[in-house]
Amino acid sequence: MSSVVFDKSKRFAVRIVKYYALLRDEKHEYVMSKQLLRCGTSIGANLSEANFAISENDFLAKLYIALKETAETLYWLELLHDTEYLSDSEYTSISA
Repeated sequence: MSSVVFDKSKRFAVRIVKYYALLRDEKHEYVMSKQLLRCGTSIGANLSEANFAISENDFLAKLYIALKETAETLYWLELLHDTEYLSDSEYTSISA
């Protein structure tokens, strides 16, 4: 696995954790932020697991799970933005 992909996914996960803390502590949003935390940090976890796949099929399965978690993360970010828990600049910063 390219360290660039893993490094980016880890930096993204750190940002997701920080957004989760902001949403929970300052905006008192608990449900959507928890969903965002779970899927946003799962991307890198699945990429990490792919490094130790026991077969090519296992490797591809982990990559597809990471891709699906990415799509879910984008959904929760859009929903948090549309419901005004994330400002335009916060949303643009993390979704671009």
